[in-house]
Amino acid sequence: MSVLKKMDSPIGKYAPDFELPGIDNQVHHLRRYLEKFRAVGVISMCNRCSYVGLYIDKLKKLQTELGKQGFTLIGVNGNIAQNDPNESFDNMKCFAREQQLNFPYLWDSTQDVTRSFGATKTPMAFLIDKDGIIRYKGQVDSNAQQVDSPQTAYLKNAVISLLKGQDIDITETEALGSSLVWRN
Repeated sequence: MSVLKKMDSPIGKYAPDFELPGIDNQVHHLRRYLEKFRAVGVISMCNRCSYVGLYIDKLKKLQTELGKQGFTLIGVNGNIAQNDPNESFDNMKCFAREQQLNFPYLWDSTQDVTRSFGATKTPMAFLIDKDGIIRYKGQVDSNAQQVDSPQTAYLKNAVISLLKGQDIDITETEALGSSLVWRN
């Protein structure tokens, strides 16, 4: 039996910096995003997760609404593709094209970045301020399945508070989604 060493990046601590390949065939560096944006949302996601499917339109809408105010999302796929070809880099490109993603989608083939963030589910959100500090982590909102029902938009509320220079009311929630698939 293999034991997975759990790592975590707690609220109020620096986010792990990364260099990851994107579906645009460029290498993406967290530090460069932090130089350009006032807030960065890193979303642990994958191609096959039904919960990601439920949230994808909400994530694209969030990017559209808050992108002009100094915010960007970054999707990171840390699922192991070895056992599930649907998670391959080529299939990430297909997924992004089919879903018309309006934010970068990066591949964490070693799972080091995913593990360093402490991601356990897809989707799982991490909000990082311009100084590289994690300010929120957990669910995107309180209701994945209902677009129009009353919900608490945890990530959106956190981003808006951060951009306004206000305290974030809810800094952490329990992620809800599919468990990440780890390599042995």
